[in-house]
Amino acid sequence: MLDDDDDSYTEVPREKIKLQFHWYLSIFFVIYYLSYVVSGIIFMTYIIIIFVPYVLLVDSVIMVFTNLDSLTVFLALPLVIIISYLSRLFVVGLISRIFWRFTEYRSPTKDGIIPRNIGSKTANYYHIRSFMLKYGKNSFMKGVFPWLANWFFNFVGTGIINKGSTLEESVVTDKNINVGRNCYIGVNSALSSHFVEGTFGNIVFFEIKLGDNVTLGGFNNIAPGCELSDNSYLLPIAAATKHNKTKGNNYYFGMPFRRIFKKKIMNYLKVSEEDLERAEELRVRQEKEKLEKQNKAK
Repeated sequence: MLDDDDDSYTEVPREKIKLQFHWYLSIFFVIYYLSYVVSGIIFMTYIIIIFVPYVLLVDSVIMVFTNLDSLTVFLALPLVIIISYLSRLFVVGLISRIFWRFTEYRSPTKDGIIPRNIGSKTANYYHIRSFMLKYGKNSFMKGVFPWLANWFFNFVGTGIINKGSTLEESVVTDKNINVGRNCYIGVNSALSSHFVEGTFGNIVFFEIKLGDNVTLGGFNNIAPGCELSDNSYLLPIAAATKHNKTKGNNYYFGMPFRRIFKKKIMNYLKVSEEDLERAEELRVRQEKEKLEKQNKAK
């Protein structure tokens, strides 16, 4: 037992996180205001120069629908609104890409353990990158065209999302991920490429890789360093521990997840063995058709 005055035991020092409010506020306001400035200029230019003279200042309402120019301007208003909205999203992606590339130049993203008991430039830029993505990610995923989120992640460079994949809304699922073709990431399913060990522990940061035709049913949690091979199907609430890897072509359930065998699948989905056989035949036929199309394209 150590005496009270024995100083042979010293606690491991922990560095306080540098909140860097100047970085966070600057990035947010630049992305937010510039995106609205560009879209606002497009919209207001149309309203002031075209819409007001041809629609609002006409002598009567009847002329709006009988005069070809006025009618065209009136009907074009929804299209102008959509163009303004899409231009705003593009500016959000463009500015996020510029900031992202700058931080990557200063401290490149790489797999590993980010220590938090010493001063770390890697940790500082990790937090900056995590913050700068939030506004753009929510603007796309909670917007009118949520499928454009794939373009946002690919364009900014936060990860790789291949064609045909769908990402539902999630707290994370935004960086250091590689998603194959025709994958479905269900609602509130987290591709969490980073974990914080303990309240003030180190940051575990590793890429998550998904093969083709991977399905996360919903409320799934995939930890850093995991690899889900082709045709891996996770039932809802299934979760993976760090650096877990599936063989693919199977269903998985539980926390931590494990393979689910045919009898359990039948009981869980309330289907017969014939239903499973038909589903497998359909999958094989679709795979053959896809290969044939690829061969013809070549």
